[in-house]
Amino acid sequence: MSTTERNVAETDHSRRAIFIVVAAVSLILIIGLIYLASRPSTGGAGAQQRLEGALRPGSPEFEKYRQQISLDAPEATEAKRALGDIVMTLKTTVRNFTGRTINGLEVYAAVVNSQGQPIKERIVIVIPARQAELENNRTMEVPITLEGMTDADDRANIKMEIAGVRFE
Repeated sequence: MSTTERNVAETDHSRRAIFIVVAAVSLILIIGLIYLASRPSTGGAGAQQRLEGALRPGSPEFEKYRQQISLDAPEATEAKRALGDIVMTLKTTVRNFTGRTINGLEVYAAVVNSQGQPIKERIVIVIPARQAELENNRTMEVPITLEGMTDADDRANIKMEIAGVRFE
């Protein structure tokens, strides 16, 4: 009987050790995932992808077409994540009245403070990334998500504008 009791005690001890090791590894994995999820995005203006061969602000041809590509007044929705930061989705509608088909479009989105300085900003290639092209006299809805803001940020206004355009 004593040998059986010793085997049962050793089995209980080894099971307990296995559970402790599994719990410790799980805890480390969970902490690692929370750390990775809570890190702010590192995509700065220099790291963002840009549209090749696009007309940019400052060129006379861009200014001519900027008047014919209209953006509706942007609207924003705001959500608080469990990590404590705030995510805002800015939406607008792009309208093409240029007489040409757009096959490349970059849109700049920003949340600005009361002094007009950007808190969070992002440039997104919406054509061809989300849609192949935008024909003349057609519209396209453009949502852009900005994340990593806090309650302490002075979010006074939102801004969306064309950052680059390319035609067929």
